Amino acid sequence: MNKDDKASISLIKILGISLILILVTGVGVMATNAKLTNVKIILSNDYEMTVITTKMKVSEILEENHITVLEDEIVTPGIDTEISDNKTIRISKISNNKEIAQKESVITSEEILSSYGTIVEKIITEQVVIPFETITKEATEEGTKQNKVVQNGKDGLKEVTYKVKFQDDVEIERIEISSTVITEPVNKIIEVKTIQVTSRTAEERVATSNPAATASTSLAKKVENITPTVKTFNTSAYCACISCCGKTNGITSSGAKASAWYTVAAGQGYKIGTVIYIPALADKPNGGWFVVQDRGGAISNSKLDVYMNSHSAALQYGRKTLEAYVYEF
Repeated sequence: MNKDDKASISLIKILGISLILILVTGVGVMATNAKLTNVKIILSNDYEMTVITTKMKVSEILEENHITVLEDEIVTPGIDTEISDNKTIRISKISNNKEIAQKESVITSEEILSSYGTIVEKIITEQVVIPFETITKEATEEGTKQNKVVQNGKDGLKEVTYKVKFQDDVEIERIEISSTVITEPVNKIIEVKTIQVTSRTAEERVATSNPAATASTSLAKKVENITPTVKTFNTSAYCACISCCGKTNGITSSGAKASAWYTVAAGQGYKIGTVIYIPALADKPNGGWFVVQDRGGAISNSKLDVYMNSHSAALQYGRKTLEAYVYEF
């Protein structure tokens, strides 16, 4: 190979390397010049979202965000055009009413934009209090009943991170992303000393008739073959609040959730599950039929406490001396 041939090959190599460098530089410049744009997309259900894209064509932006235009929807600006200066894409339902469609067609883009506020999304972290619970423990002991706090309650603290959306500085959506407990709550424990169980009084008498035989409620059907006893009770009402029962979860001594005009608290002389009919309350939602599901530190065998949904309802009930039919299994 002579010197001219070698020089020719070297020149070709130099030209090839130069061409590759030019192509790489061009691609880098194109990538640098790619412009990121904030585009607002308004769906046909009026939900708004803001996306960041390098695309300019409406169809490409929708495809990039996995948005499909249905047959009864129309896109503004057109799906095959580029986004307009206001950087907004609106998807609307096609109206069958031509007059409405004509009116919508004369609405300017400025009017559309003025009717919607800007949506801003922020990540917010807040500290939230974890309320403590009050737990009641029973301890049988002779003597007068006395409630004793054996452990004071203390609220806990947790740190919660939310994704929050604002429209014109007004919060419109809040989604919890994560939660971390900083301090665990300490439950309040109350020890209830109860009076020794006493025998039932002789005020009871065997009923001469059975109201369950003519009643239609499920409780009545359950005891229609049992002969009840009749007794006069001092009745009052309570609810699932701290003032009434020292806790707020509404769980009764039976383990069941208390129900208004169904659950009653009775003395130890009446077993859990005992059915009680009170004729004076026959106009109430349960038809006057109750079941013993709960106890109470101040509930003796001559008292009944009717469960209510609210403290105000319990206060409104007051105290009533009422005759009742007691069905025991």
